[in-house]
Amino acid sequence: MPTAPTAPAPTRTGGPLLTAFRWIAAIEAVTWAGLLVGMFFKYVVVGDDIGVRVFGPLHGVAFIVYVVVALLAWYKLRWGLWTGLIGLAASIPPLGTVVFERVAAARGLLDPAARAQAGRRA
Repeated sequence: MPTAPTAPAPTRTGGPLLTAFRWIAAIEAVTWAGLLVGMFFKYVVVGDDIGVRVFGPLHGVAFIVYVVVALLAWYKLRWGLWTGLIGLAASIPPLGTVVFERVAAARGLLDPAARAQAGRRA
């Protein structure tokens, strides 16, 4: 029995920069959340600062790496001024990097090939 042809699965392009951006956005958000939980336990629950001592440095490194990767993405993916600034500012609120990554991906800002195809269709 023949089956109906299916559309090919969408492929993600963008290479290592896109992969790095997605990963560091998630890592930065997780370390931010861990730091917030650590601060809650330090100042509200038990007064022990182990969570802050663990997640503080991890978040600091993740924050710096995110900023560097966001700057590279801004340049390589040719984001406009506001997109680049919002991408950088997304590192400030908790989980902002993941929100920015999802919105940017949905708008085709992380995939130059998808943006080029959308431009050809318009």
